[in-house]
Amino acid sequence: MKFLELIHKRQSDRKYIDKEVEKEKLDRCLEAARLAPSASNSQPWTFIVINDPELKDQVARKTFGPAKTFNKFVPQAPVIVAIVMEKPKIITELGGRVKKKEWPLIDIGIAAEHFCLQAAEDGLGTCMLGWFDEQSIKELLHIPESNTIPLLITLGYTPDDYKLRKKVRKNFEKVVKWNSY
Repeated sequence: MKFLELIHKRQSDRKYIDKEVEKEKLDRCLEAARLAPSASNSQPWTFIVINDPELKDQVARKTFGPAKTFNKFVPQAPVIVAIVMEKPKIITELGGRVKKKEWPLIDIGIAAEHFCLQAAEDGLGTCMLGWFDEQSIKELLHIPESNTIPLLITLGYTPDDYKLRKKVRKNFEKVVKWNSY
């Protein structure tokens, strides 16, 4: 598949079937994420794979609630991956302060997209989640208090009739400028 075709294929999937994700495919997604570039090669991430059904359901329930109904699909996913932000190298942290940039968050975004693109290449669906009860999930996964979870990613097979949605994006001319704002 051509790279741009893969980008068109990747979307936030919110419906999954009851089919286990093969370990080889899951490992490829994790390897793609692991190989992502990062500021000062700091690799500020740990990927926690949640595929134990009971634990996965407990984590899934922490992504929605009475007032947060938009993540109700999460329990359908056979796998949830928590991306934990690790303390960056001192050079990355200092550089971030000087330049007012959150390098680890940028790096984690790149790694997450690598994961999702590999999943799409392997015929799997994903959805990145930023809205969840982080403290409760940290407790469930025994994550140290000093760490954060910027993203969760759901992973699984989508139903055959699940449509690839048309990408609605600002037009090229609106977002691309040449030589000046």
